[in-house]
Amino acid sequence: MTRLAEALDAVAEEIIAQQDYLTALDEKIGDGDHGRNMARGFSAAKKAVEAMEDTSEPGPVLKTIGKALIENVGGAAGPLYGIGFIKAGEACDEQTKLDAPSIGKLLTAAIDAIKKRGFADKGDKTMLDTLIPVRDCFLPENANGKRLFEVLADANAAAKNGVKYTKTIAARKGRASLIGERSIGVADPGATSALVMYQALYTFLRH
Repeated sequence: MTRLAEALDAVAEEIIAQQDYLTALDEKIGDGDHGRNMARGFSAAKKAVEAMEDTSEPGPVLKTIGKALIENVGGAAGPLYGIGFIKAGEACDEQTKLDAPSIGKLLTAAIDAIKKRGFADKGDKTMLDTLIPVRDCFLPENANGKRLFEVLADANAAAKNGVKYTKTIAARKGRASLIGERSIGVADPGATSALVMYQALYTFLRH
Protein backbone atom coordinates (compact mmCIF):
# COMPACT_ATOMS: atom_id res chain seq x y z
CA MET A 1 0.00 0.00 0.00
CA THR A 2 1.39 3.41 -0.96
CA ARG A 3 1.66 6.25 1.52
CA LEU A 4 -1.27 8.05 -0.10
CA ALA A 5 -3.47 4.97 0.26
CA GLU A 6 -2.36 4.69 3.90
CA ALA A 7 -3.30 8.33 4.43
CA LEU A 8 -6.76 7.65 3.02
CA ASP A 9 -7.12 4.76 5.45
CA ALA A 10 -6.27 7.07 8.34
CA VAL A 11 -8.80 9.68 7.22
CA ALA A 12 -11.51 7.11 6.56
CA GLU A 13 -11.03 5.42 9.93
CA GLU A 14 -11.35 8.74 11.76
CA ILE A 15 -14.46 9.78 9.83
CA ILE A 16 -16.03 6.41 10.65
CA ALA A 17 -15.01 6.78 14.30
CA GLN A 18 -16.55 10.27 14.49
CA GLN A 19 -19.74 9.53 12.56
CA ASP A 20 -22.02 9.66 15.61
CA TYR A 21 -20.58 13.02 16.67
CA LEU A 22 -20.99 14.45 13.17
CA THR A 23 -24.52 13.12 12.94
CA ALA A 24 -25.43 14.61 16.32
CA LEU A 25 -24.22 18.01 15.12
CA ASP A 26 -26.23 17.68 11.94
CA GLU A 27 -29.35 16.76 13.89
CA LYS A 28 -29.25 20.22 15.47
CA ILE A 29 -29.20 22.27 12.27
CA GLY A 30 -29.46 19.93 9.27
CA ASP A 31 -30.87 16.62 8.08
CA GLY A 32 -29.22 14.57 10.83
CA ASP A 33 -27.37 12.24 8.49
CA HIS A 34 -23.98 13.87 7.81
CA GLY A 35 -21.89 11.50 9.91
CA ARG A 36 -23.50 8.34 8.60
CA ASN A 37 -23.27 9.59 5.03
CA MET A 38 -19.60 10.51 5.37
CA ALA A 39 -18.77 7.16 6.98
CA ARG A 40 -20.50 5.30 4.16
CA GLY A 41 -18.70 7.39 1.55
CA PHE A 42 -15.25 6.90 2.98
CA SER A 43 -15.82 3.19 3.49
CA ALA A 44 -16.63 3.02 -0.22
CA ALA A 45 -13.60 5.16 -1.07
CA LYS A 46 -11.32 2.79 0.84
CA LYS A 47 -12.66 -0.18 -1.11
CA ALA A 48 -12.35 1.65 -4.41
CA VAL A 49 -8.72 2.58 -3.76
CA GLU A 50 -7.90 -0.93 -2.56
CA ALA A 51 -9.24 -2.22 -5.87
CA MET A 52 -6.87 -0.03 -7.88
CA GLU A 53 -3.96 -1.83 -9.50
CA ASP A 54 -1.64 1.16 -9.08
CA THR A 55 -1.89 3.76 -6.30
CA SER A 56 1.55 5.27 -6.82
CA GLU A 57 0.27 8.42 -8.55
CA PRO A 58 -1.80 10.87 -6.47
CA GLY A 59 -4.04 12.08 -9.30
CA PRO A 60 -5.88 8.81 -10.02
CA VAL A 61 -6.19 8.04 -6.29
CA LEU A 62 -7.76 11.42 -5.50
CA LYS A 63 -10.15 11.11 -8.44
CA THR A 64 -11.14 7.60 -7.34
CA ILE A 65 -11.90 8.90 -3.85
CA GLY A 66 -13.95 11.76 -5.29
CA LYS A 67 -16.06 9.50 -7.49
CA ALA A 68 -16.73 7.16 -4.57
CA LEU A 69 -17.89 10.05 -2.40
CA ILE A 70 -20.23 11.39 -5.08
CA GLU A 71 -21.74 7.94 -5.56
CA ASN A 72 -22.09 7.02 -1.89
CA VAL A 73 -22.50 10.17 0.24
CA GLY A 74 -26.04 11.49 0.39
CA GLY A 75 -27.07 15.11 0.80
CA ALA A 76 -24.98 18.08 -0.29
CA ALA A 77 -21.69 16.80 1.15
CA GLY A 78 -21.15 14.02 -1.41
CA PRO A 79 -21.13 16.18 -4.53
CA LEU A 80 -19.14 18.93 -2.78
CA TYR A 81 -16.41 16.81 -1.24
CA GLY A 82 -16.45 14.58 -4.30
CA ILE A 83 -15.83 17.36 -6.82
CA GLY A 84 -13.16 18.74 -4.49
CA PHE A 85 -11.20 15.48 -4.55
CA ILE A 86 -11.69 15.07 -8.31
CA LYS A 87 -10.46 18.56 -9.13
CA ALA A 88 -7.53 18.14 -6.74
CA GLY A 89 -6.69 14.95 -8.61
CA GLU A 90 -6.87 16.75 -11.94
CA ALA A 91 -4.47 19.41 -10.61
CA CYS A 92 -1.77 16.81 -9.94
CA ASP A 93 1.22 16.64 -12.26
CA GLU A 94 4.75 15.26 -12.27
CA GLN A 95 5.84 18.01 -9.89
CA THR A 96 3.22 17.14 -7.25
CA LYS A 97 4.79 15.97 -4.01
CA LEU A 98 4.33 16.27 -0.28
CA ASP A 99 5.35 19.89 0.14
CA ALA A 100 3.60 23.16 0.94
CA PRO A 101 3.31 24.43 -2.66
CA SER A 102 1.75 21.19 -3.90
CA ILE A 103 -0.66 20.96 -0.97
CA GLY A 104 -1.66 24.58 -1.47
CA LYS A 105 -2.22 24.00 -5.19
CA LEU A 106 -4.40 20.93 -4.67
CA LEU A 107 -6.44 22.59 -1.92
CA THR A 108 -6.99 25.61 -4.13
CA ALA A 109 -8.28 23.41 -6.94
CA ALA A 110 -10.62 21.66 -4.50
CA ILE A 111 -11.86 24.88 -2.92
CA ASP A 112 -12.52 26.55 -6.27
CA ALA A 113 -14.60 23.54 -7.36
CA ILE A 114 -16.56 23.46 -4.09
CA LYS A 115 -17.26 27.19 -4.31
CA LYS A 116 -18.56 26.80 -7.86
CA ARG A 117 -20.68 23.73 -7.12
CA GLY A 118 -22.08 25.01 -3.83
CA PHE A 119 -22.36 28.71 -4.68
CA ALA A 120 -20.70 29.35 -1.31
CA ASP A 121 -17.70 31.09 0.17
CA LYS A 122 -16.01 31.66 3.49
CA GLY A 123 -18.49 33.06 6.00
CA ASP A 124 -21.49 31.04 4.78
CA LYS A 125 -21.09 28.42 7.56
CA THR A 126 -19.91 25.53 5.42
CA MET A 127 -16.89 23.26 4.97
CA LEU A 128 -15.17 26.21 3.28
CA ASP A 129 -14.81 27.92 6.66
CA THR A 130 -12.34 25.16 7.51
CA LEU A 131 -10.84 24.44 4.10
CA ILE A 132 -9.98 28.02 3.12
CA PRO A 133 -8.03 28.86 6.33
CA VAL A 134 -6.21 25.54 6.02
CA ARG A 135 -5.29 26.25 2.39
CA ASP A 136 -4.12 29.77 3.23
CA CYS A 137 -1.46 28.34 5.55
CA PHE A 138 0.18 26.64 2.56
CA LEU A 139 0.32 29.77 0.38
CA PRO A 140 3.80 31.22 -0.21
CA GLU A 141 3.17 34.34 1.86
CA ASN A 142 2.46 32.16 4.91
CA ALA A 143 4.59 29.07 4.26
CA ASN A 144 7.87 30.41 2.91
CA GLY A 145 10.75 29.94 5.33
CA LYS A 146 8.92 27.31 7.36
CA ARG A 147 9.41 23.57 7.49
CA LEU A 148 6.51 21.44 6.33
CA PHE A 149 5.66 20.24 9.85
CA GLU A 150 5.39 23.88 10.95
CA VAL A 151 2.98 24.67 8.12
CA LEU A 152 0.96 21.54 8.93
CA ALA A 153 0.73 22.67 12.57
CA ASP A 154 -0.38 26.16 11.50
CA ALA A 155 -3.07 24.60 9.33
CA ASN A 156 -4.23 22.41 12.20
CA ALA A 157 -4.77 25.49 14.35
CA ALA A 158 -6.50 27.26 11.47
CA ALA A 159 -8.86 24.31 10.98
CA LYS A 160 -9.85 24.37 14.66
CA ASN A 161 -10.43 28.10 14.54
CA GLY A 162 -12.49 27.71 11.37
CA VAL A 163 -14.90 25.36 13.12
CA LYS A 164 -15.10 27.69 16.13
CA TYR A 165 -15.90 30.55 13.78
CA THR A 166 -18.89 28.69 12.33
CA LYS A 167 -20.45 28.70 15.79
CA THR A 168 -20.59 32.50 15.71
CA ILE A 169 -22.41 32.93 12.38
CA ALA A 170 -25.78 32.05 10.89
CA ALA A 171 -25.94 29.52 8.08
CA ARG A 172 -26.52 30.96 4.63
CA LYS A 173 -26.35 27.74 2.63
CA GLY A 174 -27.93 24.29 2.79
CA ARG A 175 -30.60 22.95 5.11
CA ALA A 176 -29.22 24.91 8.05
CA SER A 177 -30.00 28.19 6.25
CA LEU A 178 -33.68 27.46 6.80
CA ILE A 179 -33.30 28.10 10.54
CA GLY A 180 -31.12 31.16 10.03
CA GLU A 181 -30.11 32.84 13.27
CA ARG A 182 -31.04 29.74 15.28
CA SER A 183 -28.02 27.99 13.79
CA ILE A 184 -25.73 30.35 15.73
CA GLY A 185 -23.99 28.53 18.56
CA VAL A 186 -23.71 25.23 16.70
CA ALA A 187 -20.63 24.26 14.70
CA ASP A 188 -21.27 23.52 11.05
CA PRO A 189 -21.20 19.75 10.41
CA GLY A 190 -19.37 20.14 7.08
CA ALA A 191 -16.73 22.40 8.59
CA THR A 192 -16.37 19.87 11.39
CA SER A 193 -15.98 16.88 9.07
CA ALA A 194 -13.33 18.86 7.18
CA LEU A 195 -11.54 19.36 10.52
CA VAL A 196 -11.79 15.64 11.29
CA MET A 197 -10.32 14.81 7.89
CA TYR A 198 -7.47 17.29 8.20
CA GLN A 199 -6.58 16.28 11.76
CA ALA A 200 -6.47 12.62 10.73
CA LEU A 201 -4.12 13.53 7.89
CA TYR A 202 -2.05 15.75 10.18
CA THR A 203 -1.66 12.95 12.73
CA PHE A 204 -0.72 10.51 9.97
CA LEU A 205 1.92 12.80 8.50
CA ARG A 206 3.54 13.45 11.88
CA HIS A 207 4.39 9.76 12.26
